[in-house]
Amino acid sequence: MSSRTPSLTLPGSGQPIPQVGFGLWKVAPENAADLVYEAIKSGYRLFDGAYDYGNEKEAGQGIRRAIKDGLVKREDIFITTKLWNTCHQRQRAVEVATKQVEEWGLGYIDLYLIHFPIALAYNPECTRGWYYDGESQVRLEPTPIRETWEALEELHNEGLVKNIGISNFNSQAIFDIFTYAKVKPSMLQIEHHPYLVQKNLTDFCNDQGILVTGYSSFGPQSFLELPPNFPTKASATPSLFEVPLIIELAAKYNKTSAQILLRWATQRGICVIPKSNKQARMAENLDVTSFDMEQQELDKIAELDMGLHFNDPGVYLPGRPLRLFT
Repeated sequence: MSSRTPSLTLPGSGQPIPQVGFGLWKVAPENAADLVYEAIKSGYRLFDGAYDYGNEKEAGQGIRRAIKDGLVKREDIFITTKLWNTCHQRQRAVEVATKQVEEWGLGYIDLYLIHFPIALAYNPECTRGWYYDGESQVRLEPTPIRETWEALEELHNEGLVKNIGISNFNSQAIFDIFTYAKVKPSMLQIEHHPYLVQKNLTDFCNDQGILVTGYSSFGPQSFLELPPNFPTKASATPSLFEVPLIIELAAKYNKTSAQILLRWATQRGICVIPKSNKQARMAENLDVTSFDMEQQELDKIAELDMGLHFNDPGVYLPGRPLRLFT
C-alpha cells in the first residue's frame, strides 16, 4: 500500500484497504487507462469502479501497465467494483462478475458490492443504466436480495472476489442479509458529505463491525456535470466549497476546501474515493490524513446536515421514480 495512505482492516478477511482511493465514476473509457496510470504514479492504490461505469477494462489496462513498468505489484493494488441492478439474478450475477474479473485482468477483485438494493429487468441489448430501453422505461425484476447475496458468496468461495459488501443499503436491508448470510458484509458504500451525514447509519455499521466508504464527498459538486436529462438537486444547492465554515477551516489548517471535506470523513474512520483529472488535485486529495481537526470542528461541520441525497433515483428518474431512500 502507499505509505501516504493509512489503511483500515476489512472484517472477515483481515485484508487492509487504503482509506483514500480513486473513484472511477464519470471517467470516460478512452481516458481511464491513462488516468489510472497517473493516479498510481501519484500514490493511489485503491480504485473504485462498477459495472455500470463501463470503464473497467480500460482501468485494468492502466493498472497492468503500471505493474509492467514496475511501479506497483498486484498485491499493492486494491480493486473495488460493483454488480449493477440488471444483474441480480443468481446465474447472471455470477456470469457478469466473472466477466468483470476478466476485464480488470488482475486475477481477482478485492471487494465486490451490490450497487443498489433493487433488481431491474435485464435487457441484453442495454445492460447498464436505469432504463430498460436505454431511454425512459424503468422495469423491475422480482429477484430477492438473498439470491443476489448468495451469488456473491459463491464468487467469494471460488476466490474470484476476496471481500463482499453492499452499496446504498439501509440498516433494515442489512439486518435482513444477516439472517441468512454465511459471509457477512464487510463494507457499506454510501453517499456521504456534510449535507448528508447519515450518522445513524454509520453508527449502525460501527456497531456491526462493517466499514463505510463515502462517495460524493463534495456533495453537489459531483452532480453539476451530469447531462440535463439527469435532474438532481445539485444546481439549487450551495457549493460546500463556498460554505464559510469550510473556508475558515481551510485557512486555519492551510488546506483546500476539498481537503477539509475529505479529512472530515477520514478522521471519523470513513474511506473516501475522490476523483480528479489533474495531477496537482490528485495529490491534494490523497493528502487528507496528515492533519487533525478539533472534535468541535468535526461536529460543527456535521451540523450542515440537511439529509440531502443527490444520487437519488427518486428524483432523477422522473418517469418512474424509485424512492429507495425513504
